[in-house]
Amino acid sequence: MPDQEQNAQLFELEVRLREGLSELDQRYTDQQIQKLIQYLSLLDRWNATFNLTAIKNPDTMLTRHVLDSLAIAPYLHGERFIDVGTGAGLPGIPLAIVNPHHQYTLLDSNGKKTRFLFQAKALLNLTNVQEVQQRVELYRAKDGYDGILSRAFTSLAEMVRSTQHLLAPDGRFFAMKGKLPGLELNQLPKNYHVEAVIKLTVPQLQEERHLVIIRRRLGKG
Repeated sequence: MPDQEQNAQLFELEVRLREGLSELDQRYTDQQIQKLIQYLSLLDRWNATFNLTAIKNPDTMLTRHVLDSLAIAPYLHGERFIDVGTGAGLPGIPLAIVNPHHQYTLLDSNGKKTRFLFQAKALLNLTNVQEVQQRVELYRAKDGYDGILSRAFTSLAEMVRSTQHLLAPDGRFFAMKGKLPGLELNQLPKNYHVEAVIKLTVPQLQEERHLVIIRRRLGKG
């Protein structure tokens, strides 16, 4: 009976995921959809012991974690990304699943979270993912990243200051926010500017979501 209940729950999650992806106008393979469901299932199991996220219900995880992460997929530019303060791999793992030809570094200073990331990478066979346990201020990469991703990481100004050493010359910051952070937009360092603010619609979520895209000003280091 428990197996039947679990299978029924996974089937319902898949139905809701497919509905959400349709609302986002995103199309993925059956294998990618199964990996997204596997990720949710693994997160739910680990969360019971390690408290990786405050959200305990897989249905809510689907909306607030997976669909929320995938909502930014059409707006990303580049091939190499770093997800700073990734936590349980959000938005990095869902994006890595649906963009197998892009590379994702998942950075977090918390050991139990990076252990989960290692397990998820292995289970899902994500060869385009590298997990790193390190504080972002101390982390150094051989080459700059095309995109620096953050989801509820810190203020926009602090995000730029603490991660700019990881940005490629023509790279962009992609900051996921709830309500439009008007005050934060005016507090960026002078050599950076807001390229775009995109209002997102996340299926099954009745809350504001925005993606703020930031770039260096031309001629500035």
